[in-house]
Amino acid sequence: MFFVGENGSGKSTLLEAIAMASRRINIGATDLDKDGTLVSVKPLADSIRLGWNRQSRKGFFLRAEDFFGFVHRNQNLVKEFDEHIDRFRDDDRVRGYMEANQRAINAKYGQDLNDYSHGEGFLEFFKSRIVPGGLYLIDEPEAAFSPQRQLAFILLIVEMAKQDCQFIIASHSPIILSAPDAQIWAFSEDGIEETNYNELDHVTFTKSFLESPERFWKQLLEE
Repeated sequence: MFFVGENGSGKSTLLEAIAMASRRINIGATDLDKDGTLVSVKPLADSIRLGWNRQSRKGFFLRAEDFFGFVHRNQNLVKEFDEHIDRFRDDDRVRGYMEANQRAINAKYGQDLNDYSHGEGFLEFFKSRIVPGGLYLIDEPEAAFSPQRQLAFILLIVEMAKQDCQFIIASHSPIILSAPDAQIWAFSEDGIEETNYNELDHVTFTKSFLESPERFWKQLLEE
């Protein structure tokens, strides 16, 4: 499912509220209930009543701009384990516990995400963290992706949807929004309505611009 609309139309606010109401893990620098940027969203989250065909604890909430905060948070966690391992090196039980947790983190996230470019790290994160049966709420993932990476990302989403994953994604990208058979909800001043892909303003505008960018620039420069 996709949410689409102009900036300020409310799509990200609703996505944030659903994330809080469903108690998703926040991929960012802090947990959802401690995130100061979500204080104003809490009343809406408290008013939402979710219906589940099958409730899942798997999944997460991710805003593209929070990804670096997540990487930094994960690095700090690994560093803390390293410090504890050194501190309790003579205590086999404690050291073994810390080393097991460190191995679990490395296995979960793979190599250091800082070793990738932003877009590569973003895509590798999704590949390693999306598992069958989860609910995933993602806000504007295109911010980190080239057009080719956007296509690779949405192909991953389509494949994981076949494995009982549910996705709600807020996006402006015609590439990402093109996922086959997806529901698309368009946000506007008139409210929210389900819309076909080819009827989206984002799609029709992009098609028109790419067909004749010089015409748009001529008109803009003459104004």
